[in-house]
Order: sequence, then structure tokens, then C-alpha cells
Amino acid sequence: MTETVRIDRMSYGSAAVGRLADGKTVFVDGAAPGDVVEVDLVEDKPRFARGRVATVVEPSPARVDAPCAAGCGGCPWAHLSYAAQLDAKRANVVDALVRTGRLERERAKGLVAPCVPSKREWGYRNKLELACGTDAAGRLVLGMRPEGGEAVVPLDTCPLANRLIAGAPKALRGALRFLAGNEDLGIFRVGVRGSLRTKDVEIALWTPPSAFPRAQAAKLLASACKNTSLVRVLAEPGRARKVKKVEALSGKGCWEEELAGERFLTSAPSFFQVNTAQAERLIALVQEGLGIACGDYVADLYAGGGTFSVPLAAAGADVVAVEAAASSVRDLRRNAERAGVEIEVVGGDAARELPELGELDALVVDPPRAGLADGVVESIAEAGPRQVAYVSCDPQTWARDVARFEDAGYRLTAATPVDLFPQTYHVEVVSIFERRAR
Repeated sequence: MTETVRIDRMSYGSAAVGRLADGKTVFVDGAAPGDVVEVDLVEDKPRFARGRVATVVEPSPARVDAPCAAGCGGCPWAHLSYAAQLDAKRANVVDALVRTGRLERERAKGLVAPCVPSKREWGYRNKLELACGTDAAGRLVLGMRPEGGEAVVPLDTCPLANRLIAGAPKALRGALRFLAGNEDLGIFRVGVRGSLRTKDVEIALWTPPSAFPRAQAAKLLASACKNTSLVRVLAEPGRARKVKKVEALSGKGCWEEELAGERFLTSAPSFFQVNTAQAERLIALVQEGLGIACGDYVADLYAGGGTFSVPLAAAGADVVAVEAAASSVRDLRRNAERAGVEIEVVGGDAARELPELGELDALVVDPPRAGLADGVVESIAEAGPRQVAYVSCDPQTWARDVARFEDAGYRLTAATPVDLFPQTYHVEVVSIFERRAR
């Protein structure tokens, strides 16, 4: 079934949004706001439909030619002009505040600043995470799994990655095929990090615990990517994989990046923002929003390797950092020592540790995509910080937590979308809450 549709906007997802002739909302992959398109309907639900572009009847001024046709799903908004991407990201944050955060639209529009653009629209990623599969001949392939798909789409290069690692998929595929020969080495994921600032390149091979040709791997991969570090991460495949051990096969055994004037060491399993220059914008917005004074007692929850903790401590705050992941705790302690700052590091779950921190002057939270766990907002309110900086990678869970903060005695005063992920629908939001007068 095909129908002509005028596209209104982008969703928080890969698809654009329009309406069918009967008024039903339709989500259309491959469309841009302002397009008139012939849509092949592939799913028809009672409240919405899904489709894909069959023919562009009238192209939108926002439509551009995408430079990559790999079909891996890594850059679903590449057919949009960058200005249109930024507008759509801000609109999605506003809509999340209205629909999920229960704010009036006029207030939401007044709170949400324009989306901060990325200096690099392509070639910005300092990390690639490559899935492993096999081709028809049973040979190893490296690439991406499109959202909702199981098969690995092979890649030779990735234009989202910086120039040090953009060609890593092809180079590593050849080296790993040679290394494996006729054996299955159990590699289920390959991570590659590259820094344009320090020139560090690290390769991380994710495998189950088993025999592995360590020396041969170190020799072969050194010539493939000119890496400064090669590690093997021993873990079981799966969404909730638990890292058992990290083996340094050659080089430094970690990856080094320069951020906000400091050098950060990051272990392969640890999180680090993939767009370094834009991560510095996050740090600046948090510091500007909190207005930290020397001696302020500040907590940093979900602290990672110290992205916010180290700059806050360098600015004179007394910082307590809470982080659950063991590798990130080690990185955080090491990065604080290298920066010459004092940070009290607490290894544990934020929800459990927060009530033990005492009264706070300010607090930073940068949780995973799921947002804050039940009860955390209430525990923050009990600690009574005058201001809270909430950094989010998911507008929907963030907006849910905005409503919780407003119910708990805090008022959202600013929200700034920051584009760390050009060519995708993902966006970071830096938001500031102020405690209402009691």
C-alpha cells in the first residue's frame, strides 16, 4: 500500500513524521521535514503506521545527499542539512519537556536554548565499537548492527570517525582474519579509540575467557593500525556482560585523551564521551550553570573517569565522586592524581551512597540512558544542594526526571542541548535546577 505524505517533523528516532489521508500519524524512514513523498506502508497499527520512502515527489530544502551509503544505521539523519538537524534536536527536547515533563509549552520553549553545534559534522568520533559476524564464506566481518537488526553490516571505513581510526574496520578485518586462520578466536566485539590531540590509538578485543594468541595478535595489529595500546577484554557476550579481566597485550594498556586542559587515562571498558570537543562544552556549561565557589561541597554522581569531577576540583570545589564501575573508579583515582587534585572517590551505587554524603552545596548527575533510579531525586532533595546540574543523553528519561525534581522542590532554570552526535538523532542536554526557597 502506498500513499502520498507531506512530512512535518523529525521524531526522536531515525524516522520523520507525517500524517496519512485519514489523519493517522505515520513514521517514515528516509524522509526529511518539508518533503512530499510516496510512502510504502510496512506496518499499520490502530494509532500509527510505519513506512519507508518509495519516491521523493517534492524534496525539502532541508534534504541533502548523504555521503555514506553503507546502510549500517550509524548515521540515520545524514540526509538532513546540519541546520535542520540542530533545529530538530532542540524541538525534540522541547517536546519531551511538554509531553513527559508536564511543562507548559511556552515555558519549555523559553527554557531550552538553541542546540550547540559540533565543530565537526563528520569525523568527530574518537571511538568505534565494531560488532563481529561472518560472511557467506565463514570469514570474519567487522561492522555495525542496524537498530533492531541481528546481521552485521560490513564496513571498510566510517566517516563519523576521526582520521586516525576511520579506516580501522578494513585494516582490522584483514589482520584479524589472518590471525584467526581457520580457528574461531571468540572475538565478539572490537573497540577502537583514537585521539587527535594525544595521537593515542587503542584497540580492544572483546572475547570470552579462553586460549588466545597474545604475542601474534600484538605483532599483527601493530602494523594494521599503528596502535599505542592493545588490550583484550575478557567478558561474556550479551547486553549485561560483566568484565572479568583486562589483559594488556602491548603498549600502554589504556587510552589517553586531553580534555579541558587535563590528560585523562581511560581503560577499555570505561566510558568516555565520543566527541571530545563537545564534551568540553558540557563541562563549561556545568561549571557556568553551577557557579561554583572555592570550598563548595559538590557531589558528582555517575562520575565515570572524572570528566566533571576533575575540572570541578581544579576550580576549587571539595568534590566527592560516586561511581559504580570498577574500571572507571580506578581511572578516576588515577586521573585525579595526575591532575594534582583531591577528590574523595566512592565506589558504589549512586542511589545507595547518596544519603551518606551529607548536606551538599551543589550536585552533578550524568546518569546512563535510563536516567535516575526511583528514589534518587528524593534523596538529592534531602541532601539539599542549592543547585543541581543534570547531564542527560536521553531527552525522554531526562524529562521524566525533570517532573520529579519539580515535584521535589526544585525548579528547572535552563536546558541546553549539545550536539555530540551529528548525523544521528541523539543529543545531550545540560540542565540546571535551583532549589526553591523553603
